[in-house]
Amino acid sequence: MKRLIILAVLLCGLSGITTVNGKRSVENYSLKSPNSKIEVNIRYGDEGGIYYKVTHENTLVLDWSSISMELEDGNVLGFQCSTKNIKKRSVNEIIDANFYKKTKVSNNYNELIINFKENYALTFRAFDDGVAYRFSTSFKNQIIIKKENVKYNFKDNYLSYIPYVNARKGDGDFLTQQFFTSFESQYTIDSIANMDTERIAFTPILICVEDGKKVVIVESDLEDYPGTFFKKGEGNSLESVQSTYPKVEEQGGHNMLQMVVKERESYVAKVKGTRDFPWRAMVISENDAELMNSDMVYKLASPSRVEDVSWLKPGKVAWDWWNNWNIWGVDFKAGINNDTYKYYIDFASNNGIEYVILDEGWAVNKQADLFQVVPEIDLEELVAYANERNVGLVLWAGYYAIDRDMEHVCKHYSEMGIKGFKVDFMDRDDQKVVDFYYRMAAMAAKYHLFVDFHGAYKPTGLSRTYPNVLNFEGVYGLEQSKWDDDLNQVNYECMIPYIRMVAGNLDYTQGAMDNATKYHFRAIYTNPMSQGTRCRQLAEYVIFESPFNMLCDSPTKYMQNPECVEFIASVPTVWDETVALDGKLGEYAVIARRKGDTWYIGAITNWETRTIEIDLNSLEIPRSARNDMMIYKDGVNANRNAEDYKIEKITGNDGIIKIELASGGGAVIVLKFNM
Repeated sequence: MKRLIILAVLLCGLSGITTVNGKRSVENYSLKSPNSKIEVNIRYGDEGGIYYKVTHENTLVLDWSSISMELEDGNVLGFQCSTKNIKKRSVNEIIDANFYKKTKVSNNYNELIINFKENYALTFRAFDDGVAYRFSTSFKNQIIIKKENVKYNFKDNYLSYIPYVNARKGDGDFLTQQFFTSFESQYTIDSIANMDTERIAFTPILICVEDGKKVVIVESDLEDYPGTFFKKGEGNSLESVQSTYPKVEEQGGHNMLQMVVKERESYVAKVKGTRDFPWRAMVISENDAELMNSDMVYKLASPSRVEDVSWLKPGKVAWDWWNNWNIWGVDFKAGINNDTYKYYIDFASNNGIEYVILDEGWAVNKQADLFQVVPEIDLEELVAYANERNVGLVLWAGYYAIDRDMEHVCKHYSEMGIKGFKVDFMDRDDQKVVDFYYRMAAMAAKYHLFVDFHGAYKPTGLSRTYPNVLNFEGVYGLEQSKWDDDLNQVNYECMIPYIRMVAGNLDYTQGAMDNATKYHFRAIYTNPMSQGTRCRQLAEYVIFESPFNMLCDSPTKYMQNPECVEFIASVPTVWDETVALDGKLGEYAVIARRKGDTWYIGAITNWETRTIEIDLNSLEIPRSARNDMMIYKDGVNANRNAEDYKIEKITGNDGIIKIELASGGGAVIVLKFNM
């Protein structure tokens, strides 16, 4: 890691203090980003409380907003503000990233640390693309956090993209009912003033401020602490809400695989007295495309705790559940049995697919016991069969089933030869469940297993801290097409890269081979289809970030579409370089990603037909260095038949490629060049 740090210590009283009649009144400090475009102003003093505001050049991004943390003993961090010292430093380093959208992450920021005599500190960081702050405490004994107040005051009633929690009112308090959620919601596009006052929303949340700039609210380094929701505050503000700590739980939920909270404490967390708290961050963009290449959450996360990752292999996985085990032309009954999974394994082996997953059904239902395997499955036989064909097996597991006996489960299945777990149905982000994520990540790493968290909250940097955590769901994914006739997945997919993907990778599960236009789509649970064109499905392997990437459809359907399988199998899942080329929130997205000597350029559009121009020269590849280029694009009749597509070799161009995207369409360019 290359690193340059400049450190300065300013003792209280040297600068930043406003006096009235010879007495200290208000302290003011400012912090600018390395390029000086972003400025954070902080003030605190006699008027009570700590406040900060953020500007980007001439744009007021965030108006004065308060910061505080309430302890159960009545102490309020942020209201007791006796300065001990102020520290400033500048950092310019390169982070070597594991299994990410780039191998080198530039981490350049200016930092201000305000140490208070009351045993706490506030750290502010200003990056060229945003700001972040966090609390730190230095108490000797355990402390109980009643509430952390995170507030975002905006100047005007800005348009916002809000992922409300999906919940129905029942008996009891509606707020606490919303703490039980799968974190799968489409975006409600409305002004801040029109937000539903009874509903809470999870992050990332996007705010459209002035001058075409966007703000995305995220958090990072969420360890041993609950996640943060937001609700409408006074005026044009968002105010934080955090899940209180579970007091009474009982086994229940989906197939008895969850722990359902029956009663909660009055506080959100019990923590060590000396610790750092999660980062509260705002990603700020001058244009929409910048959001698609944000590294903010990754940069703020704790460094890797896994010393050796040589055993860890990202890749693609043939998946059974979405396609409902729909295979045909075989002499056995398809379903959850060894013959079916051998068929999936053979398909994966023949096409260079690294993994096959056994989703829900391999363990006895409603027992929450991963050692009770259904009689139709012989796991040891399947592992041996897969190993002979260079395919790894991954097991699905419900949250409670794995948490009740975590080390025994990980040790047993690692020794058997299982490569990883897809852990599902946590559906909470209170302190207890967040702790489960970290324990699961550490235990899996101990036994050389990777993890895909499904039924999960959005990523908050855990994949940097534990690189064996390859994926998170926390997205309204393709599985919704199995049951939601009214969904508008195409428009939503053109928002994901600008909002949800700012937080990190996602388990979206693309790859459908039955594709439908806007008017032909139907939700069919046992034989599902996707919205948009065939080429859109291919492009999503480039657009969406996913180190562990699903092939959602049936092997039989893939074998009927060998050109698509060949492309999907060849697309990397981690990258050396990522460049956001073009895009507009909710309308279209164009992203280029490089692996070795090959660029993959993906493009998707909403339901509007669109002509896009891709400038290959922006990738700084000399024309003479380009070996060959292939393009996968919508066919001329894709607006009528979404499965119409064409593959062409591109030659003789001047570096500017025009592509016609059908309604709900997509395209991919594969460009190999001389290193």
